[in-house]
Amino acid sequence: MEMLQNSINWFEIPVSDFDRARKFYSTIYDYEMPEMPMGPNRMGILLYDQKKQGIGGAIVKGEGYVPAKSGVKVYLSGGTDLNLVLQRVERAGRKIVMPKTLIDPQLGYFAIFEDTEGNQLSIHSAT
Repeated sequence: MEMLQNSINWFEIPVSDFDRARKFYSTIYDYEMPEMPMGPNRMGILLYDQKKQGIGGAIVKGEGYVPAKSGVKVYLSGGTDLNLVLQRVERAGRKIVMPKTLIDPQLGYFAIFEDTEGNQLSIHSAT
């Protein structure tokens, strides 16, 4: 097998109430999430640098997309300090499941939060 540059190239977070979820993610990342229809599904694109071949993802409402606390775990980027995003999670009325926690000095920090749809997501930053 060839060595891949990244182990992921796209991810999708299932949502049941698209408008509520879009508002939540726009709030915690402090930007207006663009919406892009994809066939019968509604898709909201998370912030990433596509021009530099960044890895992106989206929230998606559609058939077969069911929010869950269990299943695949996704680590979102927390930027330079994930506390900024975590503060917005709380202001948006959602729960932090695990506060900012050191993984290792070389690997940085992570935390876990619950979104408006019941998904549990992790977030990571170097500091």
